[in-house]
Amino acid sequence: MSTTGLGQDSLALLPAVTTAPRGQSAVRRVLRAVPVAVFALYVVAGVLGPLFIDYSPVGGDLTDRLLAPGSATSDGGTALLGTDALGRDLFGQVVYGARTSVVIGTLVVLFSGLVGVAVGTVAGYQRGRTDLVVSRVVDVLLAFPGILLAIVIAGVFDRGLAIVVIALSVTNWIGFARLSRSMTMTLRERDWVKSATVMGVRRPRIIVRHILPFIVGPTLALATTEFAGAILAEAALSFLGLGLPPSSVSWGQTIASGKEYLASAWWISAIPGIALAVLVICVGFTGDRLTRYFNRRQ
Repeated sequence: MSTTGLGQDSLALLPAVTTAPRGQSAVRRVLRAVPVAVFALYVVAGVLGPLFIDYSPVGGDLTDRLLAPGSATSDGGTALLGTDALGRDLFGQVVYGARTSVVIGTLVVLFSGLVGVAVGTVAGYQRGRTDLVVSRVVDVLLAFPGILLAIVIAGVFDRGLAIVVIALSVTNWIGFARLSRSMTMTLRERDWVKSATVMGVRRPRIIVRHILPFIVGPTLALATTEFAGAILAEAALSFLGLGLPPSSVSWGQTIASGKEYLASAWWISAIPGIALAVLVICVGFTGDRLTRYFNRRQ
């Protein structure tokens, strides 16, 4: 009877033992999905937010200047995140700044990715002088800090979206080029690539059909990291007064405008800074998750 009782007790404990890991795995899945959900929320807010929120970066009511978050404005509204020194709504600046960050990050990643993948793939497949020239160009550009080159380029030309994208893309393509080059040098030794070469398939077709599909996944993972770096770099340029013009909204400009009021109106710099930090952190976690996913597939 004691043996039977022990057996029944052990069977009773089995569901608890088996359900605990399931609960932990569910919690882990939820935690992994949080950065992706927050990143998606930023994108939705940046794309759709300006359609529902009326905000003018050059307008403002001085009677509403330096209002704390949640204060009532002169027109009967509520400043959810407060106002800045010119009476401009900080909530509108955060939403419009999210759109600016998403647009600039996307443009920089697209431009850098297309150039980097094209250059790296050709260099890795051709080898010889082509690979040597590309490697030397990359070495020269890596000798200078990317943000320093961006500051020089942005300082020489007039402030604008195109100049910011070009300045940030000057060195951002290097990561894509190095990744695609190393993977191409490995893939060109695979059996299916050698078979296509023996069969007389042209090089452009080999690259497009037998090499690029294997580069897309890791490139997407790298793109998330470069996306976060582009957002930070744009905010740094705007903070220094070398990024977007005053008619545009940027988190870097908003943070810079509040640095003189940190003691009395901390929210002007703190809230955009927190929004920027959260976005960069969530993009970083998303990139790590994509990297692990594509590494498992390979």
